[in-house]
Amino acid sequence: MPVHKARPDISVLNDSLEAPGIGHLPVNAFVLHSSQPVVIDTGLGLPDRNFLEVLGSVLDPADVRWIWLTHPDRDHTGGIFDLLAAAPQARVVTTFLSAGIMSCERPLPLDRLYLLNPGQSLDVGDRTLTAFRPPLFDNPATIALFDDRSGICFSSDCFGGPMPSAELAHADDVRAVDMQELRAAQLLWATVDSPWVHNVDVHKFLSTFQMLRDRQPELILSTHLPPARGLTASMIDTLTSAAGESAFVGPDQAALEQTLAGFEPAGGQHQPAPDSPT
Repeated sequence: MPVHKARPDISVLNDSLEAPGIGHLPVNAFVLHSSQPVVIDTGLGLPDRNFLEVLGSVLDPADVRWIWLTHPDRDHTGGIFDLLAAAPQARVVTTFLSAGIMSCERPLPLDRLYLLNPGQSLDVGDRTLTAFRPPLFDNPATIALFDDRSGICFSSDCFGGPMPSAELAHADDVRAVDMQELRAAQLLWATVDSPWVHNVDVHKFLSTFQMLRDRQPELILSTHLPPARGLTASMIDTLTSAAGESAFVGPDQAALEQTLAGFEPAGGQHQPAPDSPT
């Protein structure tokens, strides 16, 4: 997992996943180096990722005071229980619904929870973090956040987009991507991650961007996009058109079988396994 600084007080713990037919999806977690350090999401839960070790390269896990869980999908919760064990003072900032969803697999300890709803704020010593419901999301428990000191927005899945290469998925600035490619990627992700967007009242949907328009964050940090500086207005314009995009339709069984057939040796015959040694 590469690590880079989005600004002096924010570390980006960057990972990615290849989604066949879609692209390379960034999967970021963040460290906010406030006076009470905050970890925002905890990465993938795959066995070859060591989130705690990567986190330790920028901060002693024991110093973490808050773990802001934007929502309980597995690409956001991979290292959460290891981090809770390594950070005895840390509490998990999340919603009642998120904690309930987590309990279906492994409950979060109730005495380590700090429940926060959209519109409510958390004091982390030298700044206040304000929760809000982003315009696009794939999980009803999602709470994104504004850093009220810097004006930065941590947007969870919103504004995400698959990148055309792994190198770009690990970029430290999304402007490494062609702007037309970025627009197409964000609209694709909107239809994949928030398929309900095709069924909304467009007027009400547009109104959900008002908080972002009012705040105009100079930097947007999405779980699924390289850091986006100075692009808030153009990215809002992109996402406001998502309701008019065609719905995403994934591969079906016939496409899967065609793909699997391509893995077979020439002639369609599986090679026999080598004889076992005797």
